[in-house]
Amino acid sequence: MDQVQEQQQRVEVDLKARKMASNMAAMPQQAVAVRRRGPGGGPTPPEMPGGNAVDVRITGFWRWRTVVVPPNAYVVHTRRGHDQPLHIGLGVSFPFNPATDSFLVVPGAMQTILINAHCICRELQGLLVQGYVQWIVEDFSTAYKKLDFTDTEDPMRVVNVQLREQAEAAIKDKVATMSIDAVLSDKQPIIEELTARLSQVAEGGGGSDKGLGLRIVTVQIKEAVVSSARLWESLQKPFRAERERVARLAGLETEEAISRRELEVSQERERSRLETEGELALLRSRKEAETYDREQAEQLRRQQREEEHARKLAVERQQSTLHYAELEKARLAVEEELTQRRQEVESAQRQREALAGIAVQDVEREASNRQARVELEMLEARQRIHNGLSSANVQARLVELLPTIAEKLPQPQELRSISLGTGAGPQEGQALASLVAQMMALAKVLSAEPGAPPKKTE
Repeated sequence: MDQVQEQQQRVEVDLKARKMASNMAAMPQQAVAVRRRGPGGGPTPPEMPGGNAVDVRITGFWRWRTVVVPPNAYVVHTRRGHDQPLHIGLGVSFPFNPATDSFLVVPGAMQTILINAHCICRELQGLLVQGYVQWIVEDFSTAYKKLDFTDTEDPMRVVNVQLREQAEAAIKDKVATMSIDAVLSDKQPIIEELTARLSQVAEGGGGSDKGLGLRIVTVQIKEAVVSSARLWESLQKPFRAERERVARLAGLETEEAISRRELEVSQERERSRLETEGELALLRSRKEAETYDREQAEQLRRQQREEEHARKLAVERQQSTLHYAELEKARLAVEEELTQRRQEVESAQRQREALAGIAVQDVEREASNRQARVELEMLEARQRIHNGLSSANVQARLVELLPTIAEKLPQPQELRSISLGTGAGPQEGQALASLVAQMMALAKVLSAEPGAPPKKTE
C-alpha cells in the first residue's frame, strides 16, 4: 500500500506543470494568473509572491497598457460600467487600463486528476481504487462564472480538488454495491458510473443547464488493491490452488505417459534383447559344437600322434635300455677289474709302507740305541773324570761357577762372613773334608729365611 501511494505521488509530481521564470529585466511587470480590479478604481493589487500558472505579458505604462495572452490560455476582460466582458476567449490579447479594467487568465490545457479512493465493498472489505480523470474547459464563458480560478500559482487546484472529491464519492458509492471479486475482475461498471456522474456535473444533464462549462475527456481505473494482505493472499489461494492442481495433474499425466512409454520402450528393448540373446545363444551353440568337433578331431589326431610317438619312444627306450644294460655290464666288468687291480696296488702299497715303517723303526731303534750307548759312554767318561779330579780342580771349578751362582742368588738382607781355608792336616783328604764342611755351612746360610735379622758370622 505504501509503495502504491509513493508511486501515485511521483506520478502527481510528474504531471504537475513546471513553471517558467520570466525575465524581470525585459518585462516591466510579471503576468498574473488572476488579477481582479475593484469597482472603485483603486490601485492595482500587488502581485502574489512566487511564479504564475500562465505567462502573461503586460506592456505599456500607466493607463495605456496592453495584456498579451499566450495562445493556449483562456482570458476574460471586464471593464467598469459594462455588464458583459469586453474580451473573452482563447489567446485573446487586449488593451488594459488598470484604473477601470480587470481580467482573468486560466490555462486551457487538459487537466489530469489522480484518484485514490479508499472504499468498502459489499463484503465489508477495504479496497484502494486508483484511477484518473482528464478534463478540459469547453465553455469558458460558463466556467469562469461557476468555478474558482483565483489561485495565482495554480488556478485549477480548487477545481481539481472539487472534481476529485466528487469522483472519489462516486467510486465509493459504486464499489459499495459490488463484490470484491467483481471489483478486482471487472472495472468497467466503476468507469461507467464515474463517467456518468462527472459528465452530469461538468457538462450538465440537458435542458438550459450547461453545467460547469467543462468536458470530461476520459475516465480510467488503473487498479484496485485489497487493503488486507491476508485477505489478498486468501483471494489468491483458490486460483493458485487450481493452477497448482492443474499443473500437478498435468505433471501426473505427463509422468504417466512417460512411464507408459518407458515401459513400452523397456518391453520392446527387453524383447529385442531376448531375441538377440536367443539368436546369439543359437549361434554360440553352433559355434561351440563346431569348435568341440574340431577340438575332438584335433585331440584324436594328437592322441594318435602321441601314441605313435610313444611307441617309437618305447622302442627307442627299450633299445636304449638294452644298450645301457650292455654298457653297464661292461662298465661293471671294467670297474671290477679296476677294483681288483686297485686292491692289489693298495695291498702292495700297504705292504711297502709296512716294510718301510718297520725299516724306519729299526733305524730309529738303532739310532736310539746308538745314542744311548754314546750317552752311557759319556757318563762313564764324565764319572771317571769326576772321580779323577783332585781337590784343587774342584776348587778351581767352584771358583769359576761362583759368579754364575752369585747372579742367581736373591739379594742379601743380612751380611754373614764365612772364612774358607786350607786344612790344618797335611793330608789332602782332610783339606777336602774341610772344604765340604764349609760349603755345607754356606748352603745353610743361603737357605736361611729372608726376613730374619742379619747376623754377623766370623
